[in-house]
Amino acid sequence: MAEDNQYYVVRNKAVPEVLLKVVEAKRLLDSEKVITVQEATERVGISRSSFYKYKDDIFPFHDNSRGKTITFVLQMDDVPGLLSTVLKTIADYNGNILTIHQTIPINSVASLTLSVDVLPTTGDTSAMLAEIEKLDGIHYLKILGRE
Repeated sequence: MAEDNQYYVVRNKAVPEVLLKVVEAKRLLDSEKVITVQEATERVGISRSSFYKYKDDIFPFHDNSRGKTITFVLQMDDVPGLLSTVLKTIADYNGNILTIHQTIPINSVASLTLSVDVLPTTGDTSAMLAEIEKLDGIHYLKILGRE
């Protein structure tokens, strides 16, 4: 289970072609040159099921990620102190929180959306996200975007 939470940096040539095509389809959707997932997947030559299977697990790595914003969502138990622990973890890595939105808990589970500014002094963002994801009471963490 712990392996699902790890992040790796690999060279382009080591990434399976289907994953590269998923990245290209996401780029097409973000560029608004195509309107639907069907169009994007047809252009890059993969099935929609492959796109949906991998879309949340691969994104391009940018060496110049410092000075960028990472937006992510997580689902967490509604227990006292958990939000504070998440925010402290970000602070420990010198991340600057830009926005924070927590939903009203339903069945004792709340969704939290955070935008974090990655500063020159910010530590390893992958390690920060992995640390948050490992906290007791965190159900999942998903990166929504990097700018």
